[in-house]
Amino acid sequence: MEDMICDLGQEGFRHAHAHYYEKLQTDSKKPLYLGCTTFTRLLAVLALVNLRDRFGWSDRSFTKFLVLLKNMLPNDNMLPKSHYEEKKILCFVGMEYQKIHACPNDCISYKNEFTKMRNCPTCGVSRYKVNDSECSDGAASNNSRPTKLCWYLPIIPRLKRLFANAYDVKNLRWHADDRIIDGLLRHLVDSQQWKTIDCLYLEFGEDPRNLRLGLASDGMNPFDNLSTSHSSWPVLLMIYNLPPWLCMKRKYIMLSMIIAGPRQPGNDIDVYLTPLIEDLRKLLVDGVYVYDANVQQTSRLRAMIFCTINDFPAYGNLSGYSVKRYRACPICEKKTSYIQLKHGKKTVYTRHQRFLKPYHLYK
Repeated sequence: MEDMICDLGQEGFRHAHAHYYEKLQTDSKKPLYLGCTTFTRLLAVLALVNLRDRFGWSDRSFTKFLVLLKNMLPNDNMLPKSHYEEKKILCFVGMEYQKIHACPNDCISYKNEFTKMRNCPTCGVSRYKVNDSECSDGAASNNSRPTKLCWYLPIIPRLKRLFANAYDVKNLRWHADDRIIDGLLRHLVDSQQWKTIDCLYLEFGEDPRNLRLGLASDGMNPFDNLSTSHSSWPVLLMIYNLPPWLCMKRKYIMLSMIIAGPRQPGNDIDVYLTPLIEDLRKLLVDGVYVYDANVQQTSRLRAMIFCTINDFPAYGNLSGYSVKRYRACPICEKKTSYIQLKHGKKTVYTRHQRFLKPYHLYK
């Protein structure tokens, strides 16, 4: 509990939100009920929320459980009686997020110079949903809803909080301190790609704490209904500095962005990825100063995208390369071997045997 409060203090939380910080400290010292020495109010709420998330309880069932548990405890207990009250206690502990409005035709996202605009400067479509009671000229009332938006969870504050934990920082150096070096491919640090990056960016490769990130994204249907074409795109980041048994754990996979549907962004996905790209560029070029709990001092952290994980259509969207028609192969490009079917009107790709060894059995 003390480490969590300390982590919040590292973010400047104490000065920017003094009232909330004092409330968290008060809840962390207030006993759950008179005479209780095991649980404080904040510790009890955190334990219950972790239990709810682990077993996937719904908000309604969790509220019913809180009411039942509160009635079992002594009358003077400080346990919240609903899911809403529990969120009010913990909302100061969570990380911030941004709701970014976007053009329904994926032309722009309303950031920077477009923040105060109500109509898209490219296609002229209204930024907000227009009801029958509103004018159709794009004027929006105070309760207007955006036609399309995405959620961005800034990665820099989350990395700072990660480095404020001494256990996590030690694991981030595992590939340099504790890895077995015997010429076998035991970790991505043994790969040619990792070594090439270290040679190209000498200053980056000198510090083993500098992060190599994997970016994964694909469309998904959040409604569990195959007859619906709704497509939302989560954007995930994996930290490859961690040991192999940790880097794919749910705890260390960061959800950095959700691009809401109802249809996939396609080649315009870069419109939504702009805030993430800006943070990644800052991490690579300038770096950010973080408090390293392992050595107990502030140092500069840098990070880069090591690889992307996606299927072939999503690869075309993320890279901007056309993965259809005559030059679908990003490796062969102009030398791609294809045949246009006369009656099927489809493009098929041939001559895959040329990639085999000269005397391979399949040749």
